[in-house]
Order: sequence, then structure tokens, then C-alpha cells
Amino acid sequence: MDLRLRRLAVVAVALAVSAAAAEGFNITKILAEHPEYSKFNELLTKTRLAGDINRRRTITVLAVANGDIGALTSGHYTLGTLRHILEMHIVVDYFDEKKLKQLSHGATAASTMFQQSGAATDMNGYVNITQHRGGKVTFIADGAPDGTAPSTFVGDIYAKRFDYAVLHVSKVLSSPEAEAPVAPPAPVNLTDLLSKKYCKSFAGLLAANADAFSTINGTKDTALTLFCPVDAAVASFMPKFKNLTAKAKTAILLYHAVPDYYSLQLLKSNNGKVTTLATTSVAKKDYTYDVQTEDDTVTLDTKVTTSSIQATVRDDDPLAVYAISKFLQPKELFKVAEDLAPAPAPEGPKKKTTKKKPTTTSAAAAPSDDESADGPAADSSADDAADKAGAAPSLLARWAATAATVAAALALAA
Repeated sequence: MDLRLRRLAVVAVALAVSAAAAEGFNITKILAEHPEYSKFNELLTKTRLAGDINRRRTITVLAVANGDIGALTSGHYTLGTLRHILEMHIVVDYFDEKKLKQLSHGATAASTMFQQSGAATDMNGYVNITQHRGGKVTFIADGAPDGTAPSTFVGDIYAKRFDYAVLHVSKVLSSPEAEAPVAPPAPVNLTDLLSKKYCKSFAGLLAANADAFSTINGTKDTALTLFCPVDAAVASFMPKFKNLTAKAKTAILLYHAVPDYYSLQLLKSNNGKVTTLATTSVAKKDYTYDVQTEDDTVTLDTKVTTSSIQATVRDDDPLAVYAISKFLQPKELFKVAEDLAPAPAPEGPKKKTTKKKPTTTSAAAAPSDDESADGPAADSSADDAADKAGAAPSLLARWAATAATVAAALALAA
């Protein structure tokens, strides 16, 4: 009986861990509930650190209140320098008030995202955490000049035990190395870049569409991942592309652009749904797709087509461009690829029916101009079917992950 209870306890813990992992972490939403940190929150978004933080499994954010943000919002620093300064406030370990006040030997050195970025030399990307008499805890950057006043722990803002924590600290951490000027990235000619490597035809489509090109080109210096179909894929898709309206052509081109930077390694290790520039540009439309990794190959599943990354055109933060095998077709414009349906049941005896007058339109009728713009799957029933098609694999994947965790737990308990 004791052994069975022990196994059940281990299974319960495993299920709890799996459920917690599925919940995720969103620093933007957490800080949005506390307006006194709105400026710090805006800087995390502006420097693209918010997305990097959310992808972490174990993290502690040292947040500074609006009144203590200092020169970070004065315009004195370049975007690259601001990112480095904020990275010093992202500790790649878990600390809450309880852990801070139980430090071994009363002090520790913790690595930050600045240290992991590769921009810090020696130990300059570490933060020294010290517990003082009376329970006071301070943070100071390694390499800070003598006489620099440390930042003091004020209290917990958010904590998810052993995973994520957001702490309120009294001031911005001072680090000469993090504050060093960072030159802006060299300008990139997107058309030339695509034309020279694999994607000349796609570059031509972008150049011919002023709205799509302006949106994508205006995003590339902030954060952009662009998936460009190879020339053969564009040639194969052109008959369908030509039949789309101008609105739909713009949408499908924007569908190939993700407003965030993803290195190839990040794509491989962070599978899931991504939003696109079409998501934010087309009202009441989803325009997302799933990034998956199969046998070290990254695939993009739109529910209509599945494309794979064939080559890296450019991978240099903040811009990543990858050549893909197929033109991405969104479910908002094209019919979702359905699973094989079961064979229909045998027909019963035919009943006598009265003839009805034919309607003015039929399923085989040509779509109107609006339907051409939004494709044959633009109606709500098709969208519902697409959502169901996407939900089933996602749910199955979550159950599979939980089953694997439980199996491992049972093996340990045996």
C-alpha cells in the first residue's frame, strides 16, 4: 500500500510540473498589472528583451519603478546599449525573497543575460547579491566602479516557485561595460539580400507591392524573421497568387514575416505558434502558423501547407532570413488540408423526394471579388474547422508530453 501511495504522489507531482510548464510566462502581462513599472515594461518591449525573457525556463527580472528609471528614458543611450543595461537586470537563475534571505554565506554571484550575450568580458555580466544584517539585500554589478551605491531589494512583484520571479529593486544597476556605446547595425538592402540568395522571385513580388515592402522593410532594423520561398516554390504558386486580389496579395506576403528575431537555434528549441505581420495588419484575422522541428529540420505548418527551412540567407540579430521549400498559404485564404475522413455509411433505400428549384449560387460557383480577396476559407465555418484542426494536434502533443513525464516518474518510483 505504501508503495502505491508513493507512486501516486510522484505521478501527482509530475502532472503538476507538466501543467505549470504549459502555463508559460509573460513578463509584459505581469508588469502591465503594475503601472508603476510601465516605463521599465516599455523598455523591455522596445529592446526586444520581453520575448527573450518569455522563452526562458528559469529567470529573475529585477524591475525598477518609474520614478527610479533615471537616464534610461532620456534618449541618451542607443537601442543596443539600452538592451545591454537591461540585460544586467535579467538574472538567469531563480530568486525570490525567501531565497535571497537564505543565501549560503550571505552572498552569491549570479549570471545575467548580459553575460550570456557574449558582449560582457570576464565577470562583468555577473551581479553580486549580498544579504546584510537586518534582512537587507543588495545587488551590484561586477566591475562597478568603487563607491557605486548598490541597488536594494524592495519586495516581490511576482514569483512562481523555482521558475520565474519578478523583483522590485530600488535603482538601475550601474555597469560601465553594459553602458558602453553600441554602434547601430549596418543598413541592409532587403531586395539585394533576397535576390543574391535563393529568393530572387520572392524579392520581385515584394518590390512590386509597396504596402508589403514598406511594412517589412520598416521592421527589419527592429526585429524581423523573414521566410522567403525559393524561386521554384514561387513559380509553382504563381497561378494561385495571380488570382488573389490586391488585398490578399499584401496579406500573404506579410504572412511570411514574423515581427521578432529568431535564430535557427531558437526556432529549433522554441516550437509553437508565431504571429506574423499579417496578424497585426489584417483586422479580425489570425494569420499565424506553427513552427515545429522534425529530425533537426524546422517546418512551418499553416494547416494548408507545410514548408521546411532549406537554407539560412542571413542570421544576424535583429534580422533573420530563411529560404523555405514552399510558399506559405494561410488558412484565411485557402482551404485547410483535412485528415482522411472515414468511409461513408452505406446508403439506405432511396426515398421519394420532391424536386426543389435550384438556388442562384452553388458550391462550385466562382467566388465573388471579396471571396477572392479572402479566399475560399474566409467564412466563419471554415475558420472554426481550422481552429479545430489546429487544436487536436496541440492537445495530443500536451497529453503525450504529460504521459512521458508520468512514465518517467513511475520508473523512478518503482
